[in-house]
Amino acid sequence: MRVVLSVIGKFHTFDLARSLHEAGNLAAIYTGYPRFKLRDEALPASLVHTYPWLHTPFMAMSNKPWMTRRVSDEWQHLSRVMFDRHVAAHMPPCDVFVGLSSCATRSGQQAHRQGAKYVCDRGSTHIREQNALLQEEHDRWGVPYTAIDPRTVEREEAEYAEADVITVPSHFNKDSFVKHGVPSERVHVLPYGVNLSRFHPSGTPDPKHFDVIFVGGMSVRKGVPDLVKAFMDFRHPGKRLSFIGSPSPELIEDLRARGLWSDDFRVLGHIPQERLKDVMSRAHVMVLPSIEEGLALVQAQAMACGCPIIATTNTGAQDLFEDGVQGHILPIRRPDLITERLQALADQPEVRDAMGQRALARVQQAGGWKQYGEAAIGLYRSLLTQPAKA
Repeated sequence: MRVVLSVIGKFHTFDLARSLHEAGNLAAIYTGYPRFKLRDEALPASLVHTYPWLHTPFMAMSNKPWMTRRVSDEWQHLSRVMFDRHVAAHMPPCDVFVGLSSCATRSGQQAHRQGAKYVCDRGSTHIREQNALLQEEHDRWGVPYTAIDPRTVEREEAEYAEADVITVPSHFNKDSFVKHGVPSERVHVLPYGVNLSRFHPSGTPDPKHFDVIFVGGMSVRKGVPDLVKAFMDFRHPGKRLSFIGSPSPELIEDLRARGLWSDDFRVLGHIPQERLKDVMSRAHVMVLPSIEEGLALVQAQAMACGCPIIATTNTGAQDLFEDGVQGHILPIRRPDLITERLQALADQPEVRDAMGQRALARVQQAGGWKQYGEAAIGLYRSLLTQPAKA
């Protein structure tokens, strides 16, 4: 079985590529990343094909003041369209083509013309459900929202229709596709793994404090306003809140204007993965109150460091751990419940410690990315026994 992968960035696709290569099934992987950023991916250079001419400069310029939403949308649209055309024009013979959604419209069609099966790999909810949830959340906080580019919606839905199957990382995601009319049997759940050699306990929390961490880009989508409100209502003399990931000065200013921000909060920005395990190991709990998500990789990473999690149903947490056992899973938009769970963990350190140990054991039993790769390979092999899509 020969499998070709396509991804505009890196995401989880390179983890899948390593599993496929180890099994002798990787024919090629196409990416919009430049080759120098792929040095540590442990794949033969001959199998990695880069088309960095639009996506790489976009990443480099994304924080420039002249990068308005309109400029960003146009650049991203062109980047994805041209990347897709490049993959379609250079696709080698294969049995299965796996394309990350919004970047594989033409290449998915080309795979079918070549007699291959086409898997649309969607890392989140159905595009229309994503748009609706984000619109609702911005309305809830009175924050302006610019809808997802209609061209992106059109590309995504064309890919959903063309694909033989759609893969998503959580049942929350699958339910959104069924809600929007996609037959359940066409959507397969492949929960993401974690690199257990990179993420493991490397310290213990400071008993003099109660450290709460958030890992991810600061945004309304990630539920940051709910986290801040919950944390401010939670009582502990040594409580500390740290944000790890891309900061949002605009969101911080908005929260400050609402009285939902403290200068004691620590905004640490991006932390390299080799150091992230140290932060996670020393945290008492990670909170991820996302409104819309695929399956946030940071959850499994925190679990691998022995850090329990408070997450919403919309993070895909139910595909990683059990509520009340290895962490807590709550409805979205309930900062009051987040406060209650924080208080309980802070007031009962022995319960928190036991929950962290169970989280570590749970993710170790899952087998990291190996289980994800094996499940994906099994799905691809089963596709080859099915008749061609009409």
